[in-house]
Amino acid sequence: MSPNVRGAVLALLAMGLYATHDVVIKALGSTYPALQILFFASLLSFPMVSMVLMRDRTPGTLRPARPGWVALRAIANILSGMCGFYAFSTLPLAQVYAILFSAPLLVTILSIPILGERVGIHRWAAVVMGLTGVLIVLRPGGQALEAGHAAALLGAIGTAVAAVVVRKLGSTERPLVLIMWPMLGNFVLTGASLGLAYRPMELADLALTGVIAVLGLIAGFLLIMAYRAGEAAIVAPMQYSQILWATGYGWFLFGEALDAATVLGATVIIGSGIYILWREGVGGNSEYRPVTASRVRPDTVTAPKTTILQRLWPPRG
Repeated sequence: MSPNVRGAVLALLAMGLYATHDVVIKALGSTYPALQILFFASLLSFPMVSMVLMRDRTPGTLRPARPGWVALRAIANILSGMCGFYAFSTLPLAQVYAILFSAPLLVTILSIPILGERVGIHRWAAVVMGLTGVLIVLRPGGQALEAGHAAALLGAIGTAVAAVVVRKLGSTERPLVLIMWPMLGNFVLTGASLGLAYRPMELADLALTGVIAVLGLIAGFLLIMAYRAGEAAIVAPMQYSQILWATGYGWFLFGEALDAATVLGATVIIGSGIYILWREGVGGNSEYRPVTASRVRPDTVTAPKTTILQRLWPPRG
């Protein structure tokens, strides 16, 4: 098996685990508030994440070197996690993924003011087409827009902001700082939400929040292995396989059927995203390759950014 094929297979497996992670969120979301699920999933993630963080031997404290950017990233991470959990709890899986897939398009836009990236006419055309695909999925006026749709869009924006800021920070911050501040903020905010909406959890359901945590971390490490094995331009498009998992899971577990608008819109969004990845891969005008290198995925404590985990797990040799 060639390195690129091995990387693609590992990425596909990671995306399957991420999709299962999101299915458990949706299943629990029919009974419990989304922020309550996120709180307990985060709480049960702490022991595992703490063991990972113990690998950070870099001397220093939790005080960030660039507090403004770290604060922005923490806010974006918390926003993407909360909104992602809510969207998966309330909307069909395929619709949520289609909207979240707009994150690479937003990364392309945000890379201009934040990274000073040059975006040429080809990638701008792809961005416009991709955002048109989002409108096709949402079809304003053709369906009742819900809070879940707004949450999915905000989740995509938060994901994009966090991804670009990580590229901006580079190696100036310790991985411990980049993981702990969003964890602490998420824990405080979701914990406070329990005073507004809380429903006692059965033991089996509480255990499922632990499953969410385990799946997120395992998928993250599989994705690290995928990027080490294969080229980023080959591995990155595998994220779009989640729409296939969403279709299967949605039909089999939740009785969800794909409608024509979601299929068309998702196709346009995915096509635009793959084209941007290809343009970055062949060079184009890209210096930082922000989309290819960002490991775009809604970032939560249960599914931390693999670019950060990779700093704690450097390759051998």
